[in-house]
Amino acid sequence: MSLIKSISGIRGTIGGRTGDTLNPLDIVKFTTAYATFIRRSGHSQSNTIVVGRDARISGEMVKNIVCGTLMGVGYDVINIGLATTPTTELAVTMSGAAGGIIITASHNPRHWNALKLLNEKGEFLTAADGAEVLTIADKEDFEYADVDRLGTYTEDDSFDARHIDAVMALKLVDAEAIRAAKFKVAVDAINSVGGVILPKLFDRLGVEYTFLNAEPTGDFAHNPEPLEKNLTSIMELMRGGGYDFGVVVDPDVDRLAFIDENGKMFGEEYTLVSVADYVLSNTKGNTVSNLSSTRALRDVTEKHGGTYTAAAVGEVNVTTKMKEVGAVIGGEGNGGVIYPESHYGRDALVGIALFLSSIAQKKISVSQLRKTYPEYFIAKNRIDLKPETDIDAILAKVKEMYKDEQVNDIDGVKIDFPDKWVHLRKSNTEPIIRVYSEAATMEEADELGKKIMEVVYSMI
Repeated sequence: MSLIKSISGIRGTIGGRTGDTLNPLDIVKFTTAYATFIRRSGHSQSNTIVVGRDARISGEMVKNIVCGTLMGVGYDVINIGLATTPTTELAVTMSGAAGGIIITASHNPRHWNALKLLNEKGEFLTAADGAEVLTIADKEDFEYADVDRLGTYTEDDSFDARHIDAVMALKLVDAEAIRAAKFKVAVDAINSVGGVILPKLFDRLGVEYTFLNAEPTGDFAHNPEPLEKNLTSIMELMRGGGYDFGVVVDPDVDRLAFIDENGKMFGEEYTLVSVADYVLSNTKGNTVSNLSSTRALRDVTEKHGGTYTAAAVGEVNVTTKMKEVGAVIGGEGNGGVIYPESHYGRDALVGIALFLSSIAQKKISVSQLRKTYPEYFIAKNRIDLKPETDIDAILAKVKEMYKDEQVNDIDGVKIDFPDKWVHLRKSNTEPIIRVYSEAATMEEADELGKKIMEVVYSMI
């Protein structure tokens, strides 16, 4: 069993012993530490914290503990119920709250859950702020409110509609063109909150839809990470014809992938590329993605006269770099689109609306759109390790072995060759090394990744 503390929050498997899993006692400790940090930071005068959750089986249990703990610290709680990660982020700013907690383990399997921690801007805590939360938790440097200062509890289910209103208000969302196109789409909502909010978005945009795995039971029909190997059902449905394209989201709806009209993956890497191409064609500016993202974003950015910058993996790292360089669009190669015009957070609803606007205006199919972009292929592999493995030592050895190549070590080790690259990084959420490799063909990319994996295995 696992409990992982990182810039992605507090993530763990449900059940087991304290200190080793995401169990009730540890949920109380980390929630209390977070609330203590928020109050001590003094960044907001609000006494309110927003709580939202995805549809995971454990979500109700975790929500009850989180909300009760926050009240015990003296915070007023707004529980927005089943909600996407971007909806919860927006709810923080819309309600003027001091922070927020999203109860979701994102793409992890059903037996995982997590606490994603937000500041008063509805953005993830920085690495330094997260470290302070962990210090408070380790020292149990906190106290609870007396009976006269206990927080209150309210429920508010209005934020789905307010989120959609905000998307529809974006100047680059061409609702008229989308409605005129009369799109018909298939959607895999992976038995979570996408099945709650996405029908409302499509109804507003005049898009006809068929949903797979729509019921938000949290009992995921397949591995929830939106990769090709996990999406056989919707790809088969698409190959039957009758749909313009397919839409796939993860359980908390911050990642987005498309499938073309022929049932072929558009490529989750190209979600951001296609949206960025549309945004940059209307708004001049720069872009940011993480080190593991395709070179295609750099190529598209430079085509529009902008500058591309790479950031370390992790949403907070990407958003920090976006602010530094004034990026008008950015995100991560895993299908995460960050559009500052909306907010600094990955948002599949924003991505969907901008993508629909693009193909509606261009009046081309999704497969035709894909052919307009540079052709790169990324192979994604992983090396599973024991929790006690010294991953940093392994990465240091790899860096030394390839010191004669162009090496970037701001986040793991990325080795750039003239016509390809490979990136090894320690996961923020699991005891693994993720291995990303890109080349002109999938075979070459996979071969490069496997070669480096053999090097690592020889060190274990």
